[in-house]
Amino acid sequence: MGSGTSAVVAPTIGLLLGFAFLLLIDYITPHIHPTGDQEGPRSRLSRTTKLALAVTIHNFPEGMAVGVAIAGAATGDLSIAGALALSLGIAIQNVPEGAIISMPLRAEGNSRWRSFGIGTLSGIVEPVGGALVLLLTTAVTGMMPYMLAFAAGAMLYVVVEELVPEYSQGSHSNVGTIGFALGFALMMVLDVVLG
Repeated sequence: MGSGTSAVVAPTIGLLLGFAFLLLIDYITPHIHPTGDQEGPRSRLSRTTKLALAVTIHNFPEGMAVGVAIAGAATGDLSIAGALALSLGIAIQNVPEGAIISMPLRAEGNSRWRSFGIGTLSGIVEPVGGALVLLLTTAVTGMMPYMLAFAAGAMLYVVVEELVPEYSQGSHSNVGTIGFALGFALMMVLDVVLG
């Protein structure tokens, strides 16, 4: 195996595992897509509950991304400015995510403080994801390329699945997302191997 070929093994495996992890979570958890289609085995949950669950689940890889960035900065694999920029960007976008949950809860008749509290609690999984990654990274520093790629794959999944409505339509809504993951991985491998 040449140096170009070996350089893409960890990123490709990590990227595809990140996609697969979020695909599994998507499959086993009831939620709604931006199109309003309901999915999951327990679809009797209210629309607001499904939205809160979806945001909470998708906050986990965001926390993982921050944990990986901090670990990367600590080991010298990533600049401190890069880790800070990523952390700040994710923190800023958490404000509208919390509002997405709080506003429908308030409209359903919940108090301001209850709505605010539930919206805020949806982000509690981010520090958990970050801490988990930091614990794993300090134990196995050789896993850093896999973990960085895993976090990237998970975030790409969220972007593709939730922000491209056409990918979420129909009875086979994950086919487009899986195709994107495989195509992205293939192009990444070809770009590195072929130069």
